[in-house]
Amino acid sequence: MTEFENIVIGKSSVPALIITIILMIAIPVLFFVFWRRKHKGQTNISYLIAGAIGFIVSARMLELGVHYFCIIQDNPVSRIINGSTVVFVLYGIIMAGVFEECGRYIVLKYIMKKNHTRENAVLYGIGHGGIEILAVVLPLMITYLAIAVLFSGGDVENALSSLKITEETAAAALPSVQAAAAFDYGMMVMNVIERLFAILIHIGLTVIVYYGIMNEKKIWLSAAILLHMLMDTFPALYQRGVLPLWAVELWAALWTVVIVWTAVKLYRKTK
Repeated sequence: MTEFENIVIGKSSVPALIITIILMIAIPVLFFVFWRRKHKGQTNISYLIAGAIGFIVSARMLELGVHYFCIIQDNPVSRIINGSTVVFVLYGIIMAGVFEECGRYIVLKYIMKKNHTRENAVLYGIGHGGIEILAVVLPLMITYLAIAVLFSGGDVENALSSLKITEETAAAALPSVQAAAAFDYGMMVMNVIERLFAILIHIGLTVIVYYGIMNEKKIWLSAAILLHMLMDTFPALYQRGVLPLWAVELWAALWTVVIVWTAVKLYRKTK
């Protein structure tokens, strides 16, 4: 597997990944501690747990189940979606918006029937965004760190053996090894900022959905779905190689401001 022999792990890869992992854990913990201490009398831990479970069920089970049929499996539907950038982007943003926002709506309206406070809505958003970091992003960073440590030793064969990379799995594993090798302090900063944007967006969208529930106006659920779709448009285009990463980050910053500003306005209006 000669493609792995030329990979050089940067000097900053291992320390940058270690710091990234620490910060990834710190982000949801600090959000929770701050909000819980500030609003202990108005919050209930059950909403944090509900937010985490809501994300796992809606985004990691139901949505991924649809993705398995529509993207991963080889069938007429997946060939249409994967064969067109426009269709792929539309499919991706619609699925993300509908599953996650409807998941919030169902949990907050029909399952969490007690302790309906605006402070608990924020706590739900922290749980939703926090578990995304801990269950999705953090394992990826840990994997990158393991790869960087193994390959930095210079023994490629031992690294491949430890990671159980074979001739059959080499093509699938190569992008992860390359990503770990290229990880530096710049990538660390971008990943941390991206996660800060993401958790703020999840909190904001939860408040928007909650406001609609409390005022019996489903238009706010539609607004949350639309905002989620707009937010995910550039990341979907990046997946297809259409846009550079810096454009995605600027887009994320823009919609973070829009969503948080809207949520703050609604939060203040909610008793």
